[in-house]
Amino acid sequence: MDYQVGLMDTDICGPSIPKMLGLEAHDIHQSNFGWSPAYVDENLAAMSIGLIVSLEESDEPTIWRGPRKNGLIKQFLKDVYWGELDFLVVVTPPGTSDENITTIQSLVHTGIDGAIIVTTPQEVSMIDVRKGVNFLAKVDPR
Repeated sequence: MDYQVGLMDTDICGPSIPKMLGLEAHDIHQSNFGWSPAYVDENLAAMSIGLIVSLEESDEPTIWRGPRKNGLIKQFLKDVYWGELDFLVVVTPPGTSDENITTIQSLVHTGIDGAIIVTTPQEVSMIDVRKGVNFLAKVDPR
C-alpha cells in the first residue's frame, strides 16, 4: 500500500529539504486550491520556504522574526493543497522555537495522533531531542 505523505519544512532560516530531495529548481505554483507543493514522487509532496525564495543562488540569510515565520507556517498548513494525506511529516529547527510552538498550536485541534522526533545520535542533538519531548508534553492539551 502506498501512503500519501506531506513533508512540511518549517525551518524558515535554514531550510534543508529542497537540497536534500533535489528540488532546488522546482517552482511552487498557485492554483484554485492553493499553493501546489513540490512532488518528489507521486506519493511524496514537499513544501519549504526554500522552494519559494531562491536561497541557493545567494549567500544571503533569511532573517525573519516570529510573526513573519508564524504567518508562513500557518499558510503552509492552510493554503497548501496537500490533498488527502496519510501522514504529514514536519521538519522543524532543533529545540523549542517559534516554529515548533506555532506548528503544534496550529495542529493540536486536528486530531493529531502523536509525534516522532528524529535526530542524529550526537549528544548535542540528544539534548535538543529531550527538550523537544518535554516541550510536546507541556503543550499536550489532553
